[in-house]
Amino acid sequence: MRLGGGPDAGLPIEQVLPRLRELLVSSPAVVLVAPPGAGKTTGVPLALLDEPWLRNKRILILEPRRIAARAAARRMAMMLGEPVGATVGFRVRGESRVGSTTRIEVVTEGVLTRMILDDSALESFGAVLFDEFHERSVQADLGLALTLESQEVLRPDLRVLVMSATLDVLAVAALLGNAPIVSCEGRRFYVEVRHRPNRQEMRVEEAVASAVRHALAVDDGDVLAFLPGAGEIRRCHRLLEGAELPSHVRVLPLFGDLSSTAQDAALARPSAGLRKVVLATSIAETSLTIDGVRVVVDGGLSRVPRFSSRTGMTRLDTVRESRSSADQRAGRAGRTATGVCYRLWASEEDAHLTEGSRPEVLDADLAPMALDLASAGIRDAGTLRWIDAPPAAALSQARQLLGQLGALDANLGITPHGRAMAALAVHPRLAHMLLGGHSHGLGATACVVASLLGERDLFRRDALIRDSDLRSRVSVLASAGGLHRSDIDRDVVRRVRDQSMALRRHLRVDEAEDIVEEATGQLLMLAYPDRLAQRRGADVDRFLLRNGTGAVLADAGSLTDSAFLAVAELDGRSPDSHIYLAAPVSRVDIEAVFGDDIESQTVVQWDAVGGAVVAVRRERLGALILKESALREVSPDLLADAILDAITRGDGLALEWDDEATILRQRVGFLRTINPAWPDWGDEALVASMDVWLRPSLASVRRRADVERLPLASLLARQLSWEQRRDLDVLAPTHFVVPTGSRLPINYAVPSSPVLAVRLQEMFGLARTPAVVGGAVPLTLHLLSPAHRPVQVTRDLAGFWRSSYFAVRKDLRGRYPKHEWPDDPLAAAPTRRAKPRK
Repeated sequence: MRLGGGPDAGLPIEQVLPRLRELLVSSPAVVLVAPPGAGKTTGVPLALLDEPWLRNKRILILEPRRIAARAAARRMAMMLGEPVGATVGFRVRGESRVGSTTRIEVVTEGVLTRMILDDSALESFGAVLFDEFHERSVQADLGLALTLESQEVLRPDLRVLVMSATLDVLAVAALLGNAPIVSCEGRRFYVEVRHRPNRQEMRVEEAVASAVRHALAVDDGDVLAFLPGAGEIRRCHRLLEGAELPSHVRVLPLFGDLSSTAQDAALARPSAGLRKVVLATSIAETSLTIDGVRVVVDGGLSRVPRFSSRTGMTRLDTVRESRSSADQRAGRAGRTATGVCYRLWASEEDAHLTEGSRPEVLDADLAPMALDLASAGIRDAGTLRWIDAPPAAALSQARQLLGQLGALDANLGITPHGRAMAALAVHPRLAHMLLGGHSHGLGATACVVASLLGERDLFRRDALIRDSDLRSRVSVLASAGGLHRSDIDRDVVRRVRDQSMALRRHLRVDEAEDIVEEATGQLLMLAYPDRLAQRRGADVDRFLLRNGTGAVLADAGSLTDSAFLAVAELDGRSPDSHIYLAAPVSRVDIEAVFGDDIESQTVVQWDAVGGAVVAVRRERLGALILKESALREVSPDLLADAILDAITRGDGLALEWDDEATILRQRVGFLRTINPAWPDWGDEALVASMDVWLRPSLASVRRRADVERLPLASLLARQLSWEQRRDLDVLAPTHFVVPTGSRLPINYAVPSSPVLAVRLQEMFGLARTPAVVGGAVPLTLHLLSPAHRPVQVTRDLAGFWRSSYFAVRKDLRGRYPKHEWPDDPLAAAPTRRAKPRK
C-alpha cells in the first residue's frame, strides 16, 4: 500500500500517522519511507505510546549510531517535557539511561543484537522500529533478520516498522512478507545546488575550507560541511582557525569518536549573534538534526570499511559518495528555510555517481556476525531472511577465525568460551584477548590494549617520536602523568581510559592490578593469532607473517631488533603489508600461547645451491620456522623422496643419461612401436614411474655426484623380464655385421626407422637390405662415401644396386679415384680400403 503516490512523495507525517497506527494493528510489518526532516524518528514512536496494543509493552527504536541514539532520545524527552531516562531512554555502548518507567528505548545496532540474544522473544516490547535502515550496516541487517525470526517463531504479535529516507522499498517489503509501504513528505525547503569544482592539486580539506570561507561571506545561516573522516576534519579545522574568521563564527567538529559533550556542542543551536560551522563525517547525513543549518558544503567523499578475505583484515577506503548520499546531504540545508548546497565537483559528474551505497554485509568483517549467529544457535545463515545474504566465503573465513579463537567447535556450535566472548560486546578478537589476559593475571593490561585498539592513535600526527610499537601507547596509559604530554591527543587518552575502566568493571579485574607494558605482545598474540610475524634474515624492516604473506614495518623505532612481532594493525597491501602497530614477543611467549599449534617436523629436501640433500628438524607455526637443527640419521625413504622430488621439479637436479642408457631406451622404444607390451620409457613415463625403477637405488644417494654416477642402463634393464631381455638382443640388436666383417651400430633414435650408417664399399656383394625383428623391419641405410659423408639413403639395397648406384658411382669415381667402383657391385668383394699401391 502506498499513501500519497510513490515513495518519494506523500503526505506530511501528521496526516500519515493515523493510517500508520491502523496498519500496525493489522499488519505484522510496515515500511515507512520518509525523507530527512519528516519527523519520523520522533513523531512515530511518540504517536504510538497510547496505542491499546502497546499499553503494557515498550517500543524499541534502532539507530545506526550512538550520537543519533542519544540525540533522538533527548529530543523526544524534551518534547514530552521530561528528562532522558523517564518515558524515553537510550542504551548505547558504555552508556545507558533507562528507568523503570521507560516506554521508548532508543538503542544502537549492537545493543539490539545483545538484547535479542538475551531474550529471543523480546517479551517486554511490542514494536521494533528500524530507523535509517537504508544505511544497511551489518548489525542492522542481522538485527532485522533475528527480529523477523523471533516474530515468526515466538512473537507473532510483535510489530516491525522499517523506516528510511531512501530505500529499495520493494525488496524490503518483500522481505517483510509483502508489507504495506507508506510514504510521507518532509518539511523541506528549496535548496539551491551550486557546483564548485575542486582543483586537482587541492586536498579535500583545503577545498572544503575554501568553500566554507566563501559561504560565510555570501550566504546566511550556519554551515554544515561534509568530509570523509576525522583526520580531514582536524586539518580543515586548523585551516579555518588560521584563516582569521569573523569573531562571531564557531568551528565545531562532529564525528563518532568525539566525546558526547563535544557532539552535543555541534548539535546545539548557537547563542544569539553567533554562526556555527560544523565539520562532519557522513554521520550527519540523515540521523541527526542540526538546527540553524542553511548552507551545506559537500566534499563528495565518504569513508567505508572494506574487508579483504585474502588478508583477513578490514581497512577504510575513501570513495565517491553515492547519488542518494549527495541528495541527503544537500537536503540538510533545507530543513528550516531555503538554503544552498555547494558541491565540490563539476555538475557533469553528477551523472557518474552510483545510485546508492553498497550494503556493508557484502564487504565487512563477518566475525562479529558469525559469533552472534552461533550465540543464537544458528548454524546455517540461510535459514534467516536477508535482503543480501552474507557471502559464504567471508562467513566461512569468519568461522575459521572463531574456531582458532576457541569460540566455535568443529560443528560450528558455540563453546562456553565463545559465550563468554559474546557477552563482552567487543570484536571477537578483543574478547578472546580480554578473557585470556584476565585468566593469566593480565586483565588490566588487556583492558588497556583492547581500548587502545578500538580508538584512533593517541599520538598526534606531528609527534616527534612516532613508531609502530604499541607498548609506547600502553606506557602513556600506565603513567599517571600521561595527560600532560604535548605529543598525545588528550581526548583519545580520556576515552581509552574510560573504556578501559568499563571493561575492568565488567571483567571484575582487581583494582590494584598493575598494567604490564611488556605483556603487550603476548596479549596481541591472543587477539591476532594469524598475524604473528618473524623477521626475514638480517633485514630490520621485513617480516614474514604466520599465514605466509610478507610485511614491512612502517616505522621500526623500538622494534628494530625484534625477531618476532605480534601485529595489531597492517594494511593488507600486496606484496608486503605495512605494519602500523605491533609489539615484540619472544620464542618463549610464542610457545606459551601457541604450544599446541606448533608442529615438529622432519624436513628432508634438495638444496639446489649446495647440490645435496639437506635434513633438518623444524619446529614451525604456520609459515614461521621457530627452530631448526641438522639431522645426521635420515630415513632412506625420506632421502629418496627428496631426490625424486627434485628431479620431478627440475630443481637443479637431472638424471644423466649416458650413451648406454640412451641406446637401451631407444631400442625398447622401437620395439614398443611394434608391440605395446614393451615398457614405455619416454621421459614422462619414466618420471611417473621413478618410484618403481629408481627409488630402490637411492638409499645412500645424497649429492649431485651420487645421482650422476647412477647406472641408469642397468636400473632400466632390471625392469625387463627374462624373456624381454632375451628377445631384446634378437629383435633389436645393437649392431649389424656388414659383409666386410665390420660390426656397426644400429641407431634406434627414430623408432619408426632404425638407421645403419655404413660406407657403400662395405656393402658390395650384399643383395638384401639388412633388417631387424626377424627380418620384418628393414633398416634405413645411410650409405657413406670413403670420407663418411652420406651419398644415398635407402631401405631397398637391391633397388639401389640396380639403378641409383651408377649415378652415385660416376660421382664417387671422380672424387675418390683411388677406390674401387666396380661395374657390378653384387659381384665385387666388399672392402674398407682403397686400391693397393702398384
